[in-house]
Amino acid sequence: MADEREPPPFEEDDSQKDEDDLFTEASEGRTPDTEPEKVEPEENTRKPVKPDIDTEDLFGDDDDGDEIKLDSDGETDTKQTDEKSPFLEPFEPTPTSAPAQAEAASSDEEKPNTDMPKLAVTQTVTSTSKTSSSTKTAKEEVDDGANEHTLVIRVTEPQKMGDGMSAYMVYRVITKTSIPDFQKPEMAVLRRFSDFLGLHEKLQNRYLHQGRIVPPAPEKSVIGMTKIKMSKEESGSADFVERRRLMLERFLTRTAQHPVLRKDSDFRNFLEHAGELPRATNTSALSSAGVKRLFHKVGDVVDKISYKMEEADEWFEEKQQQVECLDSQLRKLHSSMESVVSHRKDLSNSTAAFAKSAAMLGNAEEHTALSRALSQLADTEERIEQIQREQADQDFFVMAELLKDYIALLGAVKEVFHERVKAYKNWKDAEATLTKKRENKAKLELANKTDKISQAKQEISEWELKVERGKDDFEKISAMIRKEVARFDKKRVEDFKTSIIKYLEYLMENQQRVIKCWEAFLPEAKAVA
Repeated sequence: MADEREPPPFEEDDSQKDEDDLFTEASEGRTPDTEPEKVEPEENTRKPVKPDIDTEDLFGDDDDGDEIKLDSDGETDTKQTDEKSPFLEPFEPTPTSAPAQAEAASSDEEKPNTDMPKLAVTQTVTSTSKTSSSTKTAKEEVDDGANEHTLVIRVTEPQKMGDGMSAYMVYRVITKTSIPDFQKPEMAVLRRFSDFLGLHEKLQNRYLHQGRIVPPAPEKSVIGMTKIKMSKEESGSADFVERRRLMLERFLTRTAQHPVLRKDSDFRNFLEHAGELPRATNTSALSSAGVKRLFHKVGDVVDKISYKMEEADEWFEEKQQQVECLDSQLRKLHSSMESVVSHRKDLSNSTAAFAKSAAMLGNAEEHTALSRALSQLADTEERIEQIQREQADQDFFVMAELLKDYIALLGAVKEVFHERVKAYKNWKDAEATLTKKRENKAKLELANKTDKISQAKQEISEWELKVERGKDDFEKISAMIRKEVARFDKKRVEDFKTSIIKYLEYLMENQQRVIKCWEAFLPEAKAVA
């Protein structure tokens, strides 16, 4: 009986052919030669699950990027079913009768209609995901940039008020905005330098512990202000005043660009209050508050050295290393840029001395054409000296001040990282105290001091709340720092790109001016006979 059940060798090939062309024969409606029904084990009588095959084919076509036609003809169905699916390999289909194959063919012909709802669902999910992603992107742009309204601030007209050691500088702050929270679209107020420092102190006390980067304000310069107070002429301190004016303007501009700081009530009051602001007494460098601030900074430095946080987040570890490296490289570049400014000023002074010598030589020369050429050379050198002086100013105000500004901004970023370390320290200190309180409670229970156990339980519950609060504060400040640093990196790239392009345009323009000066002088030199 076993020999009768084994199929002949040539019929094995036919069955293999039937296995490969099963769906093709069904789609074409051909009825292959069949054998009498044979008894097979139950595991061989299982039919392949068609929805799995259809799903694989459907998404496989999507991955290949082919277009799915809903009104497909018989040739398309034949091409799709000719491809051998991996789900058919474990199964060996048994020869079936003609009615069964006709039923299979009819089910294959109805396959596109069955799969159409699946395609529609896939398209709906894809469109929904795209919509949600675009919605998130739009929200992020609104939160980060706040580009719906404009806020432009300029610091102009520095004025010296008073005489002697009681003198101080006043700056006109002009604001143009379309934000409806402000009282007017355009405002102009007078502010002292101490008012700027007072605003920075308020913003830092309010937002630094939250993990927000507060733009730094210019530092007090006792030597610079002493020169201004003691000098009767403003020309001697013009460079210092202009440098401070630009730093104050950048401080207000960076604060206005922050989506949260620009909405602060103290910041709005600083820009739109017409009268004088309350005197900020804590900003003086020689006051008791200044001495306390100095000791506070020294204490922070000691804490940074003595306490080392076990950093478990790779992102923060990499960012801190990046900030340290960036700070070091910016300081080196700033030093080199200051050397360039100094050398260009020296070149300008040397060019001016050369121009005077050429003019004196032209006056002493008896040859008319040569005397005129030397006089023209002196005039050309004077114009070039002016161009070189302007270029030195642009080197300083465009590049050197930008580098110095970002060195101070990196200091603000380091302060934010240090606030995170302090939050982590407070959290771990609370956990250590909670552990001690629980140990104390266990000792009281062993000593059977029931009168103190209730108080110990109350203390444990209080410290448990402090531990939860400390953990929550640490997680919040970590998430906020991630957002702030991402915004800082984006803005840093934009600022450096804009400044470098502006600096190169100045260089090219000044070089073209120098070329024109020499081109104008060349005919005079050639005319000397």
